[in-house]
Amino acid sequence: MQYGFVINQETCIGCHACTVACKAENDVPVGGFRTNVKYVETGRFPQVKRSFLVQRCNQCTDAPCVTICPVKALKKRPDGIVDVDRDACIGCRACMQACPYDALYLNEDLGAVEKCHFCAHRVEKGLEPACVTVCPVGAIIPGDFDDPEASVSLLRRAQILSARRPEQGTGPNVFYIGASDVSLNPGKAEKPSSYMWSERRNTRPEPWPTEVGTQPDAREVLNADHKVEWGWTVALYLLTKGIAAGAAMIAPFFAQFGASLTWWLPETVGLFFTLVTVTLLVEDLAKPTHFYKLFTRPNWDSWLVKGGIVLTAFALLSAAILVLGLIGQTGLIGPIRWLNAGVAILLAGYTALLFKQCKGRDLWEADGLLWHLLAQSVTAGAAFFLLMGMGGPVTVGALVIGALALGALHFLPHKERDKTDNFLQAQGFLNDARVGGGAVASDIAWILPFFAVSALVLHLLAPDMRAVLAIPAGVILFYLFAYERAYVRAGQLPPLS
Repeated sequence: MQYGFVINQETCIGCHACTVACKAENDVPVGGFRTNVKYVETGRFPQVKRSFLVQRCNQCTDAPCVTICPVKALKKRPDGIVDVDRDACIGCRACMQACPYDALYLNEDLGAVEKCHFCAHRVEKGLEPACVTVCPVGAIIPGDFDDPEASVSLLRRAQILSARRPEQGTGPNVFYIGASDVSLNPGKAEKPSSYMWSERRNTRPEPWPTEVGTQPDAREVLNADHKVEWGWTVALYLLTKGIAAGAAMIAPFFAQFGASLTWWLPETVGLFFTLVTVTLLVEDLAKPTHFYKLFTRPNWDSWLVKGGIVLTAFALLSAAILVLGLIGQTGLIGPIRWLNAGVAILLAGYTALLFKQCKGRDLWEADGLLWHLLAQSVTAGAAFFLLMGMGGPVTVGALVIGALALGALHFLPHKERDKTDNFLQAQGFLNDARVGGGAVASDIAWILPFFAVSALVLHLLAPDMRAVLAIPAGVILFYLFAYERAYVRAGQLPPLS
C-alpha cells in the first residue's frame, strides 16, 4: 500500500478549511502547520491572478526524514504513511533539514517534531483524513496509489500530474492537478516583508541574493514561514570537531620530523574539544536529557548515529594514548597515534555524509564538502597549536597546507546536478554573508592563505617569537567559525515551500 493525495488546484478556492480541520483534529499549536495553503499572485493591476497550493507531508516513498532520524522516531508504515513517535523524538531537528518540503515543525511544548500523518488514527478506523471531509469543493482526494482501481491511481493514469521538487528523488506521493509552476517552485515568486493577513514569522527576512532572480510580477502573498533551526551551535560544533580531529592528524608528524612536543598535548586538545563538541550537540537538542536514546534505539542508517560512534572511538583512542604515557609505555604511543589519525579523518569528514542526507539543503549536498572539512580540520588544529605556543615547522607547515587547500577548494566548479534553484539561492545567501565589511565565502579564499603564509614568514624571520604567531592563528580560527556560521545559515535560507 501507498497512501497519498491528489489535490485539484483547479477547484481549490483557498478557503483554509483543510488547515483549520487539521489543527482542530491534531491539536496543532499556534505557529505550526501540518497542512497550509500558499497564495501566489501573478500579473499587474488590474490583471492579477491568484493561485493556491495546498502543502503538506508528501508521504515519500523514500523518505529522507526516516533515514536521517537517529532514534527511529520517524517510520514508514506498511500502508505508506510516514508517522512520528513523539515520545521517541529527541528534538535534534535533523528530519527538518532532510525534508525538501518543509513539512515538519517543532512542537516546542513537547520538544518533538510533528507533521501530517494522513490522520492515521482515522484511517485505521476506516475514516478519511479530517482535511478531506471538510473541503467544500472536494479538491483533496486521498487513496492508495498501489491500488490500480483507486481514484488517485485512475487520476494519475488519466492525466499528467505535477509534484513538488521531484528532482530530490524522494518519490513524493502528493500530486497536483492544475498547480501553477510559480507556486510549485519555491523562490520563483517575490517574498514580501509581510503577508496579506499577517506579519512574516521572520520579522527581518534576508535580502534576496542579487544574482538570483524571481519571476517578474509574481508575489507570494500568504504562506507558512519556517525559521532557521540550526544556528551558531552547529557552526561552533564544526569548528571544535575540526580542532580535535586536526590535532590528532598532525600529532604523528611531530615525531616523524623530530620536532619537540609536549607528549600529552595533542590528545588533551583532542579530548577537550571532543567534550565541547558533544556538549554542543546535546545542548542543541530540544530534549537534551533524552540524548541517551542515541544508544538505546539507534538508527544505523543515520550519520548522526555513525558520527556518535566515531566520536566515541576517537575519545577512547585519545584517552588510551594518555594512559599509556602516564604508565610509562611511551613506545606504544606512536603506532596508536597513527591509528587515531585515521579515526580523526573520519571524525573530520563524517559531517559531509550527514549533510548529504539533508535532502532539503542543496548547498550542504554539494560535492567537495568532505575535502573542505578535512582541509579545515588540519588548518584549525594547526592554528590552535599556534595559539598554544607550538610554532614549530610541523605546525606552521600544516597550517599553510590546510589553508592553501581551503583556498583552492573555493574555486573548484560544482557539478551541474548541484545547480538547482535552491542551490543557487543558498550560494547567493552565502556570498552575501558579511564579516568585517567583506563577503565570507569569497574572502576566505584569500584571507586564510594570506595569514597562513604570514605565519610562515614570521616563523622563518623570528623562529623564537612564537607568541607573535598567535595573531594570524587567531584570525584564521575566527574566519573559520564565521564561514561555518554563514554556511550553516545559508543552506537553510532558500524557501522549500
